[in-house]
Amino acid sequence: MADIKKAKQIAAGIIVCKGKVLIAQRRRGKDLEFFWELPGGKLEPGETLQECLQRELLEEMDLTVNVGPLFMKSSYDYPFGSFVINAFLAECPNPEIKKVCEHEQYKWVNPQEMLEYQFSPADIPIIKAYAENSIKN
Repeated sequence: MADIKKAKQIAAGIIVCKGKVLIAQRRRGKDLEFFWELPGGKLEPGETLQECLQRELLEEMDLTVNVGPLFMKSSYDYPFGSFVINAFLAECPNPEIKKVCEHEQYKWVNPQEMLEYQFSPADIPIIKAYAENSIKN
């Protein structure tokens, strides 16, 4: 498990619009290239995790979201660093992505469909928990 004090804090969004969840595929040449992930990014000094998520989505996709409660955390030690993913539930009033700069592609998928994609190891526990939770509800 990642050392929480040394791990990079990541704000990620389980971004829902009309019952579908936004997933993003990591760009060629980056760590974990072509793996899928929940969109978000690294926490900057002086901002909350919720502010971080809003900033990252606006910068990377020109997407505005309403950030809700923390869904869960997942930590993972990669060869290139330790990370804690803080996954927040978020609603997106307009699903149009106007920029594609940090990822190969984006998709809006049904919660159960997320299990069909190859997600980065840190995202897998979150994806499984959300998909299972959406089946129950």
